[in-house]
Amino acid sequence: MKKFSSDKDIQKFVAMLIRSGWVYMHGSKHGKLRSPEGKKVTVPGSPSDKRAYKNFVTDIRKIARST
Repeated sequence: MKKFSSDKDIQKFVAMLIRSGWVYMHGSKHGKLRSPEGKKVTVPGSPSDKRAYKNFVTDIRKIARST
């Protein structure tokens, strides 16, 4: 499996999003996910904040809700 993040929960969530039609793009410092509608969100590669997974999921939900 491709490595998207050092956090195991974010890793699993990104893999699930890719299977459901999202596209992962390499950035110069951070990876990005593009939704099927074309909206982008940054993937935390090495999160140091314990709330990083929760914040990432919240960002994804906001994007999914806005379409």
